[in-house]
Parts: sequence; C-alpha cells; structure tokens
Amino acid sequence: MCAEIGVSRSGFYAWAKRQRSDRDRENAALAEKISVIHRESRGAYGSPRVYRALRDQGERFGKHRVARVMRLEGIRGCAKKRFQFISTKRDETPAAPDRLQRNFVALAPNRIWVADITQVRTQEGWLFLSVILDLYSRRVVGWSTAAQQGQELAIEALQNAIRYRRPPPGLVLHSDRGGPYLSTDYQDLLDRNGMICSMSRAGNCLDNAVAESFFHTLKTEWLYHHRFHTRAQARLFTFDYIETFYNRTRLHSTLGYRSPLQYESNVA
Repeated sequence: MCAEIGVSRSGFYAWAKRQRSDRDRENAALAEKISVIHRESRGAYGSPRVYRALRDQGERFGKHRVARVMRLEGIRGCAKKRFQFISTKRDETPAAPDRLQRNFVALAPNRIWVADITQVRTQEGWLFLSVILDLYSRRVVGWSTAAQQGQELAIEALQNAIRYRRPPPGLVLHSDRGGPYLSTDYQDLLDRNGMICSMSRAGNCLDNAVAESFFHTLKTEWLYHHRFHTRAQARLFTFDYIETFYNRTRLHSTLGYRSPLQYESNVA
C-alpha cells in the first residue's frame, strides 16, 4: 500500500501513531452535528440551512467550513432544479383582477393568502393537492387532497383554513384562474367570509410564484424521493411534510432562516 501511494513505511507508521490535531477533532465533532441536522431535515438541507441551524444551536463555525466538512463527508441537500417559466396562452376568462401585482409581501398574518392545486403521482393514479399559504409567514394554513380535481377540493382547503385561522373580513385570497376558483360555490364561500378575490393573469404562473415555489419545494425535498403505491400513502407523506416538518421546523430563507411557526411566534 505504501509503495502504491508513494510513501515510506516508516512515514506511514509515524502518521498512524500521531495523535489527531485539535482541528481534526473539531471537524469530526462538527461532522456529527451536521449529520444530525441533515437527518432531522429529512436530507433536505444544504450547507446554508445547516449553517443557520448550527448558529441557532449556539455554534460558531464559519459557513465555508460547514460547506467544506459537508463536502468531505459526502453530505448533500436536495438539489433543486432551476424553475422554468412557461407561459401558456389561454382565452381570457372573466375573473377577478390581480390585486397583488407580484408584490408578495404581507405586513401581518391573515391579510393575504395564496392558493393553488398540484398533483402527486401514485400507482393508483393522481392524487390532487390543494393548499393555502399565509403570505406573511409562508405557513400552510389549509390543505386538502382528493382523487379528482374539482371545486370540492379547493373549497375543503379553504374551509380548513378558515376554521383554523378565523381571519377577519378584508383578507385577500389570491389564486390562478383555474375552474375550482372560478366556481360559484367557491366565490360564495369567499363572499360569506368577507374575503376579497384576486387572480393571476391568464397563463402566467409567476403571478402566483409563492404557491408555485412551495409545490416545487415539497416535490424536490420530499415527494420525488418516494414511490407511492396508494393515494392514502401519498396523503400520509404529504401530511408528515407539511404539518411535522415544513410549518414547524423547516428554515425558510425568506423568513431570515426561521420556520413559519417560529416567524409568527417571534414577531407576535
């Protein structure tokens, strides 16, 4: 082995007997801390979020050192593909105006919510997921799933959000121009609760970028790493991600690397 790597036998044995340096011991301890944080994040965190999590624990390692140790240990976060915007041309459907104009800032909870629907692949067929996020803290305040996409899916998510948050009148709820959001029953539910409807421009997903970003995160950090045999299994994994991880502990760069729950609690 010594001949293969070009060192003398005496040099190898001297190295083997030499005590580890303080720096090596610190890096080993750091690697253990990083492994715990990475495991608790379900493998989602890269070096920036691991670094912030260490800071929250009172550690004072530099961000470049954290990144270097992660690289040496082969610890990686879930790499996200760059989001590609595809504009689709649709007929102009009568809809509410875009009241946000891509200004995704809310000064307090329950002032602006955003809603959207996506689909999750299972061996039984698609599972449709409807979510509502509070723009202030990026917290998922209501969600629902169903085997079919329809107004009942969007209505259930909204009813769950209203029941949980009890928002005051005047809240703006922003969505795209999908059929469930244009339905009479959905619009009646908004009116009964004093909510103001806002909708993206036709075929422009960037007008609802916060909801789109959440779905991108959910899929790249969690759903794409699992194969679901049934819709029930996919729903259970979605519940685990949203309620146990995303809302409570996942560090959000927009929130100063705090979780939605921490952000609402600290500011409150």
